[in-house]
Amino acid sequence: MAADSKHLALDDKMGDSTEEVVRAPSPPIPVKYTRWQKFVSTVWDPDYYLKSEAERRLVRKLDTYMLSALCFGWLMKYIDQTNLTNAYVSGMKEDLKMYGNEYTRLLTIYNAVYCVLQIPSNLVVMKVRPSWWLAGCEIGWTAFTFAQAAATSTNQVYVFRFFVAFFEAGFQPVCYFLLGSWYLKSELGKRMAIWYCFMPLGQAMSGYLQTAVFKGLNGAHGMQGWRWLYIVCGGMTIPAVILVFFLVPEFPTNAKAWYLTEEEMVIARERSARNGTKPILNDLKWSQFTAMFKHWRIYFIPLGYIFYGFSVQSYNYFGIYLKAENFSVSMRNIIPSCSWVASIPVQLLIGYLSDRLGTRFWVIVIILSFQLVPNAILTAWPPSVGLKIFAFFANPLFFATSLYYTWLNEICGASAEERGVVVGMTNTAFYAFNTWLPNLVFLQTDQPSFRKGYPTLLGSLICALATVVCIHFLYKRQQRQEAAEVGSDIERAPEQEKS
Repeated sequence: MAADSKHLALDDKMGDSTEEVVRAPSPPIPVKYTRWQKFVSTVWDPDYYLKSEAERRLVRKLDTYMLSALCFGWLMKYIDQTNLTNAYVSGMKEDLKMYGNEYTRLLTIYNAVYCVLQIPSNLVVMKVRPSWWLAGCEIGWTAFTFAQAAATSTNQVYVFRFFVAFFEAGFQPVCYFLLGSWYLKSELGKRMAIWYCFMPLGQAMSGYLQTAVFKGLNGAHGMQGWRWLYIVCGGMTIPAVILVFFLVPEFPTNAKAWYLTEEEMVIARERSARNGTKPILNDLKWSQFTAMFKHWRIYFIPLGYIFYGFSVQSYNYFGIYLKAENFSVSMRNIIPSCSWVASIPVQLLIGYLSDRLGTRFWVIVIILSFQLVPNAILTAWPPSVGLKIFAFFANPLFFATSLYYTWLNEICGASAEERGVVVGMTNTAFYAFNTWLPNLVFLQTDQPSFRKGYPTLLGSLICALATVVCIHFLYKRQQRQEAAEVGSDIERAPEQEKS
């Protein structure tokens, strides 16, 4: 019989002889769900009731402890990152006399420093407990968030912003790395989307906080409202440090989390094997690094994210436009915050659809196609104020960041080390790129129309779409090659047994 048949069975041995028998595939056993089970399987994981109770319990623990802690830490990371924009349009510009390109330089400093710890952070957590590393980073950025409240010059803000970026840099890539290590493909898109939604929630909360602080604390104890924003944000970050320290586990191969049993750790490792997610070997060598650079993944995946990441940067200039149109301080904070809130259900829908449909590529293409509309409006810069506000408002609705990193984790699933490096490389490449280009096309002296900036965003989006298509074809080729290698191994197996 053909050695590559999928349905081979051996009769019981009769003496020294055996006979191979081809059996027809058994018809699938229909799964009958109750109405509640159908509802859960529709709105949550489609394979939820196909899992054992022990596996479902493991996933519930991961959602309750790990995912919750990472979400809260991510929320505070973005509140602390975004408060620069809110402070700038709420009195910081005038108090520190930032009338030139200081704001753009502050963004540049943050982006430049942020990219430094991307790859090193993912390498560090292969040796150091992620909970220790992430909690230490949070302590660092909390301290310098407080420090910004006392700034008396732009140069001081430069220094404080440097250290905020330095300590915040490690949080994002490690979260991508951890989530991609614990969840299955049928689970990951939704969890990535849930985690990512705390970014727009943080963006929104920063605006609402600045509005509330400006109204309630502006002038209290002789301090301006924008200074109080940094104090309030720093205080809010302290609980996130505690949660991350106690609730974030290591990786499935070496986790020592207090809430996971030995049985659940075995199940976690079995899930990783079933998912095709290779474990961390803890013996990263230079030869592995050089091997990574022979594959297309380490080039095309960061390139696609460079184009995409820059193409959605118009949200950084929404508050500046509102200020130029003489909107009040409250409206400069509230209107952009509402756009971030509106993006949350869209992001959840994106993650849900990608899991339900079993495709990342087509959902990314659709989302980026929608993003063409606001970018085209800002490029044209029509006289209508309402149309421009619509374009700024719609920009965060069509982010594909969480889905892009979900796709990345799947494409690089054959090597944990490569996955960690490519995650860090992708973020590093974007932030390195983003340190210099805004200085050329988003000069503050060109505000609010930025006639070089918005056309550059539109061009980047078109390049992003083209690169995503290339990644899709390369990934399909990779899957065909991997399938062919598995087929070759199956064909060789009987010969090796005979020998």
